[in-house]
Amino acid sequence: MTNELELFNKLAHKLFEAENTNPVTQPVPAAELFEQLDIKLHDQPDVNFEKTIEKLILSTPRTATRLFFNQLFGGRNPKATLGDLLAVLLNNSMYTYKVAGPQVGVEKEILHNICDRIGYPKTSDGTFAPGGSMSNFMAMVMARDTFNERIKTEGVQQKLIVYTSAESHYSIPKNAALMGVGREQVRYVATDALGKMIPEALAILIKKDLDDGSYPFFVNATAGTTVLGAFDAIEPLAEICKKNNVWLHVDGAYCGSVIFSNKYKHLVKGLELSDSFSVNAHKMMGTPLTCSIIVTRHKKHLNNSFSNDAAYLYQTDGDDYNLGKTSIQCGRRNDALKFWTLWKSVGTNGLEKIVNQQFQLAEVAREYIKNNKDYTLYSFDDSISVCFNYKNIPAQHLCTALYEHAELMVGYGTFQENEFIRLVTINAGNSEADILNFFVVLERFVEENEVIFTTEVISEAR
Repeated sequence: MTNELELFNKLAHKLFEAENTNPVTQPVPAAELFEQLDIKLHDQPDVNFEKTIEKLILSTPRTATRLFFNQLFGGRNPKATLGDLLAVLLNNSMYTYKVAGPQVGVEKEILHNICDRIGYPKTSDGTFAPGGSMSNFMAMVMARDTFNERIKTEGVQQKLIVYTSAESHYSIPKNAALMGVGREQVRYVATDALGKMIPEALAILIKKDLDDGSYPFFVNATAGTTVLGAFDAIEPLAEICKKNNVWLHVDGAYCGSVIFSNKYKHLVKGLELSDSFSVNAHKMMGTPLTCSIIVTRHKKHLNNSFSNDAAYLYQTDGDDYNLGKTSIQCGRRNDALKFWTLWKSVGTNGLEKIVNQQFQLAEVAREYIKNNKDYTLYSFDDSISVCFNYKNIPAQHLCTALYEHAELMVGYGTFQENEFIRLVTINAGNSEADILNFFVVLERFVEENEVIFTTEVISEAR
């Protein structure tokens, strides 16, 4: 193991050097992947193993650099990375106290603290899921079983209806298909000009389905839509759900971490009224992938939906300390430790600073765009998704060109038939100078390739 640790350190240093000198990796075209890199597996050992793995690492997109703005994660928090490395070395599975020991306490402390923070009662609990999609899936399963507990044994025999924002995460229809509800039973609720679910539109849809003899059972609200970063208003949605006896879940995978900020927690006002809530610490908190948390005010429903007897596994200690009883998985890695090492090292006040920094960086970007006539701004305050266009260049073309030329990694999105660049300021390790540098790089690139982009703008106009 000593040799491997030495190799790891050597490779890590080379990666850090590359990140500093070339923040964006020159992409390997998908069609040339197996020709450019020695990825294929063979019967005999690779005699050039170190060189092979070094080339592989240095050819991989660099998500921790100051020029990565492409996804809803980014950066590399050192304290959280420490926890993740330790989790790999310890290699505990989190299903029983017998094999996880005090790591169970680490997970439970995080879950109970989050429940307390959002105002859930002492009857609440939660677990770590493989990702935000599975967090939403677990919420939907609990809602389904709460509506009709016989479904667990007899299967879905009613026309169950799911409601979600037209701007919500794509996992909702996918999960509806997986759990036997069906994609056609997902109702997409209209949104306002900012991408927020319209409560009145939800109420109308629920009434129509009830009148038609269908069975509404689940409403998905969003705390940070994937494109504009909008927050659905929880309180009016909760009132509608309570009136109709429907489970309310708040998908905070993207921006649910505002619960740690006194300045921005108003964006999820009424969260305590929800039945379940999910948040990804690998997004706003900057822990390594993945670190997805789901909590519910109804501990009994978490157990009812996911507990299953297994005498060969649960042989010591009570159910409260055998975390497999409330998990969708059996064996699972310790995703809690990396968030715990971060939280323990900086305190809740430190987490608040991380969240506030991202909103401040977004404000820097918006102000720059507002003060530059070549830009068109599509987003709004209280969002860390900054959406814009530059010189009317088609966003998809510009983002792709920046990527292919290894200049920037940034994505694009659409809302109400507008396509735009989506700059996500989710890397709290960035500074205001890094945000302004983003625009410097973009503008310089367009200037140097003016002929190409001028042609594209004319073509798009036609």
